[in-house]
Amino acid sequence: MLPIPLRSYFVVGTLLLCIFGAIGGLMVWRAPPAGDDAFAPPPVAVAAAVARTESWDTHVEAVGTVGAVRGVDITSEESGVVTSLNFDSGDQVAAGQLLVVLNDKIEQASRQNQIAVLHLAQLVFDRDQKLLVQKTISQTQYDRSQADLAQAKAQLAEIEARLRNRSIHAPFAGTTGLRLVDIGDYVSPGTVIATLQDLSALDVDFSVPAREAAAINPGFSVEVRLADDPGEAAPATVLALDSKIDPETRNRRVRARLGKDSTLVPGSFVSVRVALPGRRAVVTVPETALTYSLQGDIVYVLETSAAGELTQAPHVVEAGETRAGRIAIIAGLEAGARVITAGQNKLYRGARVVVDEKVQL
Repeated sequence: MLPIPLRSYFVVGTLLLCIFGAIGGLMVWRAPPAGDDAFAPPPVAVAAAVARTESWDTHVEAVGTVGAVRGVDITSEESGVVTSLNFDSGDQVAAGQLLVVLNDKIEQASRQNQIAVLHLAQLVFDRDQKLLVQKTISQTQYDRSQADLAQAKAQLAEIEARLRNRSIHAPFAGTTGLRLVDIGDYVSPGTVIATLQDLSALDVDFSVPAREAAAINPGFSVEVRLADDPGEAAPATVLALDSKIDPETRNRRVRARLGKDSTLVPGSFVSVRVALPGRRAVVTVPETALTYSLQGDIVYVLETSAAGELTQAPHVVEAGETRAGRIAIIAGLEAGARVITAGQNKLYRGARVVVDEKVQL
């Protein structure tokens, strides 16, 4: 006889063994025989489309930056305190217009002093010139007075040049930016007082790979759009290409001139599309047919098995640009192939498929 505690464990174990045995027997009884076709998973419903050949216009796409034909930062060549400001933020200024005056009292005094020195040197020279004719002075004294006169003129010119540097004029007509200084501020050489942009004409600078730049020539049409705005494009024309290729990026810079009606502003980040002559034939599929994976870009192609069933096979392809919902396939797919455009997430190796155009991605 087993002790009462051990007898309880024995009874419980026997009951569990009977229960799991019954469940296993039921599953074996209900399982279909091996190889029964009813056990095969049903076909996966997918949508499909045919890869077709299309004629696309040729173009080059890039990103660029808008800049004014003429644009500078207004700075000073001298240090000093601002005593006069003759413009405000956003003003239209004319070429040569006086914009800023720095404290020039010392230079003004030096100029008056040098004018007096020059006047005296001129009087001495004129007198010595007459005396030389009368042969009452030596040639050496005449030469010295002539040199003194030339030196006085040069010194006055130097002072007037420094005086001009105390006044800053607009180098060309344009629109000023935000004024960054005020009367009483101390500025040093290189201090930006404001920007000046000639908005009458704008350029777009962008870079393209050297192999694509070889097909671009001055005069080609360009479409310019704000990078984050798919709105209407601003027309432009290729103006020139850089005379060299960047040895680090192997890109070549291109400059295009925007039309006068453009509303873009200098510094805008834009997308650029340069139209090239001629058209090219490309194999295209709907964008939804392309699946991205670690192996690369994949397109699932419909095939018929030996048993006459519809199956699929993944093809690694090289994808190109996208237009109007279709993507160009550069390599890995031929026109006429049927590709799966929806339902790829349900596919597995060797899966049978059935085409149902109502399937959504």
